[in-house]
Amino acid sequence: MTYFNASDIDNLDHIYKINLVNSCSGFKSANLLGTKSAEGIENVAVFSSVTHMGSSPALLGFFLRPTTVLRNTYENIKETGVFTINHIYHDITHEAHHTSAKYDAFVSEFEVTDLKSEYKNHFYAPFVKETPIQLAMEFVEEYHIKANNTILVVGRIKELYIKEGLIEDDGFINLTNAKVAAINGLDGYVIPEKRTRYGYQRPKDMEKQKV
Repeated sequence: MTYFNASDIDNLDHIYKINLVNSCSGFKSANLLGTKSAEGIENVAVFSSVTHMGSSPALLGFFLRPTTVLRNTYENIKETGVFTINHIYHDITHEAHHTSAKYDAFVSEFEVTDLKSEYKNHFYAPFVKETPIQLAMEFVEEYHIKANNTILVVGRIKELYIKEGLIEDDGFINLTNAKVAAINGLDGYVIPEKRTRYGYQRPKDMEKQKV
């Protein structure tokens, strides 16, 4: 196996290092976060750090890089208190990835890509049209991560929209059938093709095992 210690990683070429470290954690979620400024300018940006934080209440979180540079998504969330999470799927990976480009705050990524915004149930932030899973989120709180000056933003699910035919009898959302993407590193998009479910696990009866 190829071996790196902490010192090796610190001394790697910058691009090689960020690709290596961003890939080593495994596949990540691929989502588009939709926001709108107080002035009404729409924004949509790709994020690979959205994670489940709890079901009661239903909370999701995502990480932001340091705010020493322009972060339109973060500024819009702090201004308005709301945002949307939209799952990237097979047909839009190229357009979704382009939203990682750093446009000025007055430029909407919906205008420079083929992605289309839509609004539902009078929610202020835009959804990404035709995405199979869409979540309306309300800002709850944030945490400053001192180790690398990043921010964990926590939001509560206010509304959840799921394409017909994806929810199984026990509530499981079949992302495979929706061709939902995952991200390998910073720019590698994959579409999972198979899935295996093992169900809820309980401890084995050790007495029976001894017989």
